[in-house]
Amino acid sequence: MIPFPEIDPDIFSIGPIRVRWYGLMYILGFLASYFLIQKQKRSQEIGLKGELVQDLMLYLVIGLVLGARIGFLLFYQYSDWGYYLSNPIEIIAVWHGGMSFHGGLLGAMASGWWFCRKKGLPVPAVADCVTVTVPVGLGLGRIGNFINGELYGRATDVPWAMVFPHGGDVPRHPSQLYEAILEGLVLFLILWFLRKKAFRDGMMVVFFLLFYGIFRFFIEFFREPDPQLGLLLGHNFSMGQILCFSMMATAGILAFFIYRKQ
Repeated sequence: MIPFPEIDPDIFSIGPIRVRWYGLMYILGFLASYFLIQKQKRSQEIGLKGELVQDLMLYLVIGLVLGARIGFLLFYQYSDWGYYLSNPIEIIAVWHGGMSFHGGLLGAMASGWWFCRKKGLPVPAVADCVTVTVPVGLGLGRIGNFINGELYGRATDVPWAMVFPHGGDVPRHPSQLYEAILEGLVLFLILWFLRKKAFRDGMMVVFFLLFYGIFRFFIEFFREPDPQLGLLLGHNFSMGQILCFSMMATAGILAFFIYRKQ
């Protein structure tokens, strides 16, 4: 067993103001996307650079945060909607935690689509240029989850198991690090390599949905299910796995329409 590195989630605090590692990971992820988007040949071909990328990132940030919060409430807190309707301020209380990747993805896609339509940019090409940079932020975000000691794995006796502060006295999989490696580093290398191939616009989105869905579906077998939901579909699959299966199915449908249309 490996001791859990108890890193203070707060980098520093001044009175009531706290700067947290998790928030810093979000900022670093968006900064990485900002620079990596402009380094791509396809971005240069469609004029996606400078202030245009800055405006795009603002739209994506807003869409991601709103989508992640709403997605969390819809996918993981649907049994508590009576409470949220009685306390509407809690619906937007992102500072209390509770964000869904799948909801954030949908929110970012919606705001990105709106931005492209507003600026007259080709949606599939812009989506590809942004998508190949997303795993950087995902990997950093999972490291932030690890520092916070949240979203830990299931009980295990593997040599690298850890006892998490909020996970009881049971050694658990450091599933956040599994996700940081597969959903972050490995997925980024795959997409960054594939972007140079002669695929039609929109296929980087397809590859992202497919590979992320596969990686996350696999890792969910090592991650502790959400306590308010547990395992679903005959106590076999988590909500995350169900949503990832939807991602993989969407990848197949999207690829069909991309090649049929073009």
